Amino acid sequence: MWKLYSRSYLAHNRAARRSIAAAALAAAFFLSLVGSLFYNFWVYEIERITLEEGGWQGRVTVEQSGAALGETLDALARFANVETAALNTGLSENGVAVIDLTFRDLGDAYADLDRIREALALPDEAVQAHELLLSRYLVNDPQDSSPSLLMPFYLAVLGAVALALVLLIRNSFAITMQARLHQLGILASVGATPRQLRLCLLQEAAALALLPLALGTALGLAACSGVLAALNAAAAHVAGRHTAVFQMHPLLTAAILLLSLLTVLFSAWLPARRLSRMTPLEALRDGAAESPALRWKRRRHARLLALCFGIRGELAGNALRAQKRSLRIANVSLLLSFLGFTAMLCFFTLSGISTQMTYFARYQDAWDVIVTVPGSSLDDFSLTEPLRALPGVEDCTVYEKARAQCFLPAGAQSDALQALGGLGALDGSAVPLDGGWLVDAPIVVLDDASFLAYCEACGIEPALDGAVLLDRVWDSLHSHFRDPLYLPFVQPGTEALTLAGDGGAALGDLPLLGRTGDPPNLREEYDDYALVLFWPQSLWQELGAAWGLAPAGADTRLTVRLLGRDGITQEECRALQTAAAALLEEGGYACTIENRIDEKIANDEMIAGAQLILGAFCLLLAAIGLANVFLNTRGFVHQRRREFARYLSLGMTPAELRSLFWIEGAVVAGRPLVVTLPLTAAVVAFMLDASHLEAEIFLAQAPVLPVALFAALIVGTVALAYGLGARELLTGDLTAVLKDDSLR
Repeated sequence: MWKLYSRSYLAHNRAARRSIAAAALAAAFFLSLVGSLFYNFWVYEIERITLEEGGWQGRVTVEQSGAALGETLDALARFANVETAALNTGLSENGVAVIDLTFRDLGDAYADLDRIREALALPDEAVQAHELLLSRYLVNDPQDSSPSLLMPFYLAVLGAVALALVLLIRNSFAITMQARLHQLGILASVGATPRQLRLCLLQEAAALALLPLALGTALGLAACSGVLAALNAAAAHVAGRHTAVFQMHPLLTAAILLLSLLTVLFSAWLPARRLSRMTPLEALRDGAAESPALRWKRRRHARLLALCFGIRGELAGNALRAQKRSLRIANVSLLLSFLGFTAMLCFFTLSGISTQMTYFARYQDAWDVIVTVPGSSLDDFSLTEPLRALPGVEDCTVYEKARAQCFLPAGAQSDALQALGGLGALDGSAVPLDGGWLVDAPIVVLDDASFLAYCEACGIEPALDGAVLLDRVWDSLHSHFRDPLYLPFVQPGTEALTLAGDGGAALGDLPLLGRTGDPPNLREEYDDYALVLFWPQSLWQELGAAWGLAPAGADTRLTVRLLGRDGITQEECRALQTAAAALLEEGGYACTIENRIDEKIANDEMIAGAQLILGAFCLLLAAIGLANVFLNTRGFVHQRRREFARYLSLGMTPAELRSLFWIEGAVVAGRPLVVTLPLTAAVVAFMLDASHLEAEIFLAQAPVLPVALFAALIVGTVALAYGLGARELLTGDLTAVLKDDSLR
């Protein structure tokens, strides 16, 4: 009986059938798209980390070799949760063995590493976990107060999408089931039980959803493959990036299909449960007339719409209030999508302006190629002159950095600094001591030739028996970082500074050749409240190690700055980079090397990728909201025929009836725009104030076109939904509706 009833109802109510099928298709599409994107992102992250850092999950370092090492490997392999224990031959040397571990149960990785450390009696630093890789499996160090939230964030996005789809589809079922109250009331009055009504409605949902679910899943997987192809094409020029290959596990596909089906069934069960609990009398009464809530809402006046459009505006406002619950997902999704899209674009625009002004513009003439040589120092580096002699090199500087502190007597501060209240009034990092301050004094050691050239550029008599002080301190009380005012740091005539060790103990007096407010032409940032010192290499060899300032072992790091001609091209930059890399490789130096132009391009591509991901998320939200508008509009068409027939009988023309739809659509589409624009303006104003940028600079590059296109997408799609609904409603014979009692 129930199958016959369902078939009869669905055969005579195509609108309801299409609405449910469309909702199921949308659910499967979005769930499969988001789920497959999440899975492929996760696989890509695992592959990237494995390629760059190795696939080990835990690592043990022991000072063993021979038989003792073999026993340790056997002991680790027999450990309950250890899947593999392999010697890392690339990192093992000089009697120090590095053993890479993988685990069967990653959830116990950190606890098992603690047990291994205790069992082998190893220090804490001898056992380490691959935190980045484990975090991608949602396994974090329990002692870490700030674990990685990347994967939980994507899982939260997936959950939010699933919840939104449940509410979206529920609205579709609620609309169609509300129209059947009268019929369900009749069935309940002749003996149908609530359980029978629920099962009838659920079997209809399952029958209508199976094919759309399969089709939507296939479309979602195809869309995911297309998104990955687009991302690969956009990032094709990023150096060192491996290609993302679309992958899909059969179990994940089955899980998506099952989740989509459960989403549909749960969405149908919610209104079915409510309807099945109604008494036959309530169902008959609510199916034959408007609900009390709707009647109350119709007594309220839509004053703004009535003022703008007269009686048609008030009628449209009443209809929108009647659909308030069913349009809730659309309103929230469209608002969040448009707000997120505009705020994202404005943020990236401001960030790009700030980066261009503070970094790329500042350093575009400072370097073309930067080489970092870990584990090396100026003393053992022998390629300074060969690098300086490379074709196309206009300037070459080789330098290293070290940390130090300086005891600065209170009276040694400049008069201008003391007039502001001294160092303590500007900076909280300086440590007060008896009679003065303990101030950070970072050291930059230049090769002798570069140091002498720097002295000449500063107007200081070139010599190698002293250092040059960057004599400036930022007046943060009367300026901001965008346009800083600098004051002299020390008194004129200061000829030496007392360097200090830990605790402020004096190490010795460092002679000064002179003071300057201009740092050398390097790619370095300097603390605004530090006594930055530039040393020649020969003085560093004499005093650095003696005072215990020279870094040792793995802490040493050498930097080479190469500058080409003015207006150097990308091809010339790459040629210079290639030549420098070849020379360093021949010299046996392991290094990292980059050029300025490629770094700028990589930065732009990274920002574009972030914009693409966030923009796609905003589009996903918008798509969910617009799908809700379509489903809601088409679902209410059948129910509103009697309403529009009454309007027609009272003298409204078809054009006036159609205008009601346009007014409703304008409100639905315009609400997120009206709310978003002032909020975005407030956010932009806050960001402009925080970044100290002029509004005119931002307005000249404001993302007006993409925001306008996104708004046009929302407005156009909503207009299409309401236009199709009006066409379907008005093409029928509305006069016959008043004679038909079956709609009641």
